[in-house]
Amino acid sequence: MASLPWPDEFAGAAASESRFIQADSNICLDFHGDPLRARLVVFSDGNHHMALREVLAAFLAANPAVEDIFYTTTPPRVALQWLRAGHLDIGNLRLSLKPHVFISPPAVLDQAVAAGHMTGYRPFMRSRGTALLVQKGNPKHIRGAADLLRDDVKLFLSNPQTEKVSYDIYREALQRLATAESLSLDFLDHGTDAPDSAKLIYGAAIHHREAPQALADGAADVAVVFYHLALRYQRIFPDQFEFVQPAAMVAEDSAEVGRCDCGLVGDGGEWGRKLIEFLTTDAVTDIYRAHGLERI
Repeated sequence: MASLPWPDEFAGAAASESRFIQADSNICLDFHGDPLRARLVVFSDGNHHMALREVLAAFLAANPAVEDIFYTTTPPRVALQWLRAGHLDIGNLRLSLKPHVFISPPAVLDQAVAAGHMTGYRPFMRSRGTALLVQKGNPKHIRGAADLLRDDVKLFLSNPQTEKVSYDIYREALQRLATAESLSLDFLDHGTDAPDSAKLIYGAAIHHREAPQALADGAADVAVVFYHLALRYQRIFPDQFEFVQPAAMVAEDSAEVGRCDCGLVGDGGEWGRKLIEFLTTDAVTDIYRAHGLERI
């Protein structure tokens, strides 16, 4: 397996020559920045990581006294576990940090509020729907639900247990697509009973990294991902991926598909409230729109 060459996603300065990455056992792509220097810590879901990095870089440039921003783009489940435990273990490394700002789907933030970590949150951004990610040139000519039923096509989906929020959205999108074509994707009903069946493969925990990797490895022929994720992959790996977005997978203006909201954890520390205010600006709206997302 050849790992995809993901670009750096620091909010501050790029990585120095002092670096250790071993792709098969020691790599941290969804933990960004210096936890010791950072005076602002942000927990976020990972689906909009490309826009979030640009926003945090702009905030840091405008507020150099922050020194650095440590931010995470893990599945929401991981962020909630971290909040409850007060730390996260990554292999043999323990990070004991508390976030100042939490960005995630409403159902996730509701749990943080119920647990007393937050008092509330505000609307932020949403996706433009979902898309079918395929290899460059779309060698199997995958255009819709009918192609997903072919014997020579294997589908990648996020894991229904470890990434339930995205899985439910993707499954619903596929059902809308099938209905539009007067078809039924019965293989979706098998759940995880046959995770490596001839038709379907599930990710393990972080589908925004695993989906393109599954296609690059030849383990899957197509993946259902948010539109903005598909756009990101096409932009950073132009020789490897492209995508198709059937009309049934486009989110309506009123839909809250792929929604993420934002709020303070506790009092937000010295910089949390200022970041929340920054997230309401037109500049942030423009950044997210350029990456394929819309303000709610």
